Amino acid sequence: MTAIMQLTLVDDDEVFVFLTSKMIEQSKLVDLIKIFDNGYDALVFLKENLGNIDALPDIILLDLSMPIMDGWQFLEEYVKINPVIGKKITIYICSSSISPVDVSRAKAIDEVSDFIIKPVTKDKLVEMIKNL
Repeated sequence: MTAIMQLTLVDDDEVFVFLTSKMIEQSKLVDLIKIFDNGYDALVFLKENLGNIDALPDIILLDLSMPIMDGWQFLEEYVKINPVIGKKITIYICSSSISPVDVSRAKAIDEVSDFIIKPVTKDKLVEMIKNL
């Protein structure tokens, strides 16, 4: 299987970020992992790199509950800049929420590919990369 260039984790849960990063590194399927602990910093990064496809991630794993800018607020802003990003970025919501309201709300957003209930397994990672 071909590795992807870059995956971005947007999550403030240090344990989840640590464990998921280690699993991704061990899979050898991702060349670079970028980590942001809130949606605002991730959005600023995307805006600073509009059109610079090499700097942009192939996949974003996005938590819903974060300080400063949560996942929903990030998605509201992402939808606005998506037409000018210059690259197809696949977004997966990764949340501990099992609320059917959250799942249906996420699936109603075209830019969201899937809703994954934490944790992310190696099998799920492989599936995400295969689906690109």
